[in-house]
Amino acid sequence: MPKIGLVVDGVADLPPELIQKHNIAVVPVKMDWPELETIPGENTFKKIREAEKRGVKSFGKTSQPSPKDFLNAFKQQLPLFDQIICTTVTSKLSGTYNSAVQAKLMLSEQEKERIFIVDSLNACCGEAMPTLKALDLIAQGKEAKEIVKEMEEMVPGVKLYGLFTDPKWLEASGRLSHVLAEWVRKVQKLGVYPLLGIRKGLLTSIGIKTGVKSFPTALFHELESKTKKSLGQGKKVRIAICHGDNPALAQELKQLVEKNLPGVEVAFISLIDDILAVIVGPDSLIATWTEL
Repeated sequence: MPKIGLVVDGVADLPPELIQKHNIAVVPVKMDWPELETIPGENTFKKIREAEKRGVKSFGKTSQPSPKDFLNAFKQQLPLFDQIICTTVTSKLSGTYNSAVQAKLMLSEQEKERIFIVDSLNACCGEAMPTLKALDLIAQGKEAKEIVKEMEEMVPGVKLYGLFTDPKWLEASGRLSHVLAEWVRKVQKLGVYPLLGIRKGLLTSIGIKTGVKSFPTALFHELESKTKKSLGQGKKVRIAICHGDNPALAQELKQLVEKNLPGVEVAFISLIDDILAVIVGPDSLIATWTEL
């Protein structure tokens, strides 16, 4: 049985313990925010909060990993595994997938045959879902080509939803107009929150949640309604949760799911990556789900 290794980019938000357990190579995402470099904080969200206290008005910019970054990851894994499966953030929002493809082209013909690249058409914990599927199939002894086929088949069915506290991050990133951001601020005061999601690889508005008293409750009801049919048919569902440096929100959502949705596996809870951090801001909550 060939040994199959994995490569992901940092947007997948896999927890460190999972990365270490399965020896997954992570290609880091890049953020350019000079004003944040000297501000204390163990993660980007804590730095953002401190920057706001200090009156910093700038916003961060992000860039995709280079082909060399992926090439380094491939060369790290090739001596350890017979074949490598690499999963990337959606190609509709980033050139990361293209960087991975370019890196593969830099390898020898023999090495190229050992590398497989999957476009998740998702981000954050949604990107992680195909990788978790790969781990399941590797454990079952499946071949790399068969695993990649099943990963690609599951991609359209991976759903991701998120709620954010302040539209200024989306506005600064260019993903929300000033007029729309002002409207969002007004309706949020009435307990109405836009629900973000990824559809066909693009970040978009999925709808609105009214009477929102807490993000965990709002996302739980969304998950409950969307998974009802699958669970009613006896299918198993896997979810993952990411947060903007507010683990209490993530734990509350996890507890609601485990208490009320038997048959749903909570794969992990993790911190939102730097790429989405500068888009959704602190205290955001994101959940993804897919049928198993």
